[in-house]
Amino acid sequence: MFSKTCEYAMRAVFFIAHKTTAGTRVGIKEISNGIDSPEPFLAKILQDLSRRGIIQSAKGPNGGFFVDGATLNRPLSDIVEVVDGDGIFTGCGLGLKQCSETNPCPLHHEFKAIRNQLSAMLHDVTIGEFNEDLISGAAVLKK
Repeated sequence: MFSKTCEYAMRAVFFIAHKTTAGTRVGIKEISNGIDSPEPFLAKILQDLSRRGIIQSAKGPNGGFFVDGATLNRPLSDIVEVVDGDGIFTGCGLGLKQCSETNPCPLHHEFKAIRNQLSAMLHDVTIGEFNEDLISGAAVLKK
């Protein structure tokens, strides 16, 4: 459902949130190892997320990536929209441009229901809520 870039972006944000709850910062090598992501690819993703205000970064000897309270209150959909756009919330299951209520593709009605459920979940669950699951051990980022 998500692009590989979006998967890495979500995992990176969750990892950063989990590791920086005590006010610390985390470096790219630790993030890369923590989510099993290629470091050069991850660097581009993190740069974009930082530029778009999803995560924060600081340079220098005590630098690294971190999240603030505002980030923890953001819905997961913000990450998806920054990386993949809003197509997952509005697009056709077969990728057709002309698919609509009046001109549906063969999957339209079934996919619309699934798409709406996914959209509701991504808009309703915050990064902080997911972070609470990581802290409690109810969720993991790595096998």
